[in-house]
Amino acid sequence: MDNQDWLAEQFDANRTHLRAVAYRMLGSLSEADDAVQESWLRVSRADTSAVANLGGWLTTIVGRVCLDMLRSRRSRREESLETYVPDPILSREDAIDPEQEALLADSIGLGLLVVLDTLAPTERLVFVLHDVFAVSFEEIAPIVGRSPAATRQLASRARRRVRGEAAVPDADVVRQREVVQAFLAAAREGNFERLVEVLDPDVVLRGDGGDQRPDLTRVIRGAANVARQALTFSQPAAVTYPALVNGAAGLLVAPGGEPLSVMAFTVTQGRIVQIDVLADPERLRQLDLTILDQ
Repeated sequence: MDNQDWLAEQFDANRTHLRAVAYRMLGSLSEADDAVQESWLRVSRADTSAVANLGGWLTTIVGRVCLDMLRSRRSRREESLETYVPDPILSREDAIDPEQEALLADSIGLGLLVVLDTLAPTERLVFVLHDVFAVSFEEIAPIVGRSPAATRQLASRARRRVRGEAAVPDADVVRQREVVQAFLAAAREGNFERLVEVLDPDVVLRGDGGDQRPDLTRVIRGAANVARQALTFSQPAAVTYPALVNGAAGLLVAPGGEPLSVMAFTVTQGRIVQIDVLADPERLRQLDLTILDQ
């Protein structure tokens, strides 16, 4: 086996890990795949003779690619970050395949991805590489063009933002599901009071309908306002599918088997604190929706 074949074999062995890094960096499954492919192009042209830790080196390569993509995205993105919902990962509650498990490790819930989208590109990279994947500040510093000490400060700033804004979901998924089902039942029954009971007073509902459904793109805050919006949700049980959305209790709404929206719930201390709804038809078509086969 020549060096190029060996390098390709090693890259493939690390591909799932690299895709997980890219997904956390970008919040987009298609962009994560693009980042991994671009990383391979860079790796295949690089001199690896001095690389002592191949896995760590590959992680920094995909980090550099994602940083470039984040900077480019921020300069061109026209949609408001406030209403943008990252790509969700759906799975059946009774089965998660190994690649999904790798993508979902470390509790990367949709709510956390929403907060990560508010960070500056360098802050996001440092937080993801150091706090999630334990890459040292010495290894990250050259990527962001800072000293290790300055890189540590970036991580600290990002960490404060995440801790201040990202709700920590209850660990018990069964309990999460009970709360989501109570929300769904109250909405179908038109029970405003019960809806308010299962919602945190400061709950935030974020909807992303994309270019094709701008009427669904909105941010609604407060239990009473979210409850009023939920009363318009009258889908029958036959068209809603319980799912794990990024490892937490959620719903796929698919009347006639056609995906209409994905609803991700963040349940904290037995109440819903955040609802993220992806209703963009174009992005829904790109998701793995094998859950409909159950």
